Amino acid sequence: MRVLLAVAGGSLAHFELGPGEISGAVVHRTVEEVWYVLKGRGEMWRRRGDDAEIVDLAPGTCLTIPVETKFQFRSFGYEPLAALGTTMPPWPGEDEAVRTEGPWTPTVPRPPAGTR
Repeated sequence: MRVLLAVAGGSLAHFELGPGEISGAVVHRTVEEVWYVLKGRGEMWRRRGDDAEIVDLAPGTCLTIPVETKFQFRSFGYEPLAALGTTMPPWPGEDEAVRTEGPWTPTVPRPPAGTR
């Protein structure tokens, strides 16, 4: 994840996951997100309370991640999965995303402190 810019109401980030990679599962404390998939294919698992679902990701897919929703995503195929994500309010810092359990074993190591 790379934050591109931030203003008073929100921030914009670029997400990219290499072919065959699986992110760690996280839950956000205070921000909600809107994602738009730019390229690649994959899936996103989302769970809020007792409701869970897996959403197919492909170019043009747009989805939300409400506050306190656990989520994890993975990439299929031969190209990276890339998306733009808007956070509202702006991304507050390293303590926002809390690791949690997800359905898949992550292949991407936990990022260093200060990054996501």
